[in-house]
Amino acid sequence: MNILLEIIGSQQIDNQKDKMELTTVGTFEENEDIYIINYSEEQEPPIQPVNVCIKINKNEKAVEMTRTGAYNSCLIIEKSKRNLCSYGTEYGDILMGISGHHIDCDYNNETGKFNFEYDIDINGALASRNKVKINFRKNQE
Repeated sequence: MNILLEIIGSQQIDNQKDKMELTTVGTFEENEDIYIINYSEEQEPPIQPVNVCIKINKNEKAVEMTRTGAYNSCLIIEKSKRNLCSYGTEYGDILMGISGHHIDCDYNNETGKFNFEYDIDINGALASRNKVKINFRKNQE
């Protein structure tokens, strides 16, 4: 199904907060166990767009966020669990700890809301606290 997506990401580093908002189109599908959202993020030329795939377990226990393009990353967010994940940058890959706190799913055949919260640590030191809110609706076009 084609969807219109609104993604709001917030990040807190020490006492500084940063917020990112993106409205774009993408696709949504579901199978027995997971919801899958795919979309592209345009980058400044000459960098190619980044393709993002978000898989949310229906049981609200895990989210997998994969980014492919110039740099690749895969973040696995699980409630009450820490995972080591690789995040690609122009300087090389960074190994980060991802500790999931909250995952919430709300979907009916036309609209959906997904929220998740997680911390990122690098070398065991807290780097940031993160929240992601995804709202979407079926694209009528």
